[in-house]
Amino acid sequence: MALSIDLSIGLRATETVASDLSSARDLLNFPMSWAFTDGTGNNQCDKIFHDQRTLPGGFTEDIDLSGVLVGKLSTSTILFAKIKLLYVINTHASYILTLGGSTFPFINMLAVSGDQIKIPPMGAMLMVAPLAGYAVTAGTGDILTIASSAACTYDIVIAGSTA
Repeated sequence: MALSIDLSIGLRATETVASDLSSARDLLNFPMSWAFTDGTGNNQCDKIFHDQRTLPGGFTEDIDLSGVLVGKLSTSTILFAKIKLLYVINTHASYILTLGGSTFPFINMLAVSGDQIKIPPMGAMLMVAPLAGYAVTAGTGDILTIASSAACTYDIVIAGSTA
C-alpha cells in the first residue's frame, strides 16, 4: 500500500475603506500547501488514521499513538514514531474540546507536560511538521488526550511515519 497526502489551505481577505471620492482596498491571498509521499523521511508519511469520534459528557479519551490505532485499509495497529500532520475539528456548536495533559502525554507538540490546547466550538487545530515531525515515545510519551465537559463530536486526522 502506498500513501500520498496533499494538504492545501488558503486564506483570502479583502479590507475596504471608502472615502468621499474613492475607496482603498487591501487584498490578501495567502495559499499554503504541503505534499507528503510514501515513506519515513522528510515530507513523507507511511501511515494515516482518521475518524469521527464522540466523547460522552465529562469524559476523557486517551488516543495511544503507538500500538492501538488501526488504519481504514489494514487490520494491523499503527506504531507511529513521528507525527507529521495532526488535524482536529470540534464539530460541536457549544462546547470546548481540550487536547493534552495525560499521564504519558504526547507532549512534543506542546511546551511542557500538562499543557493543553483548547479548540473552541466549531473550531479546528492543524499542526504540520513535514520534516522532523513530532516524536512519539512508545510507552512514555504516546498518549494524545482529548476531553470535553459535555458530549462532543470531533473529527481527527493523524498522519506520520513509523521510523
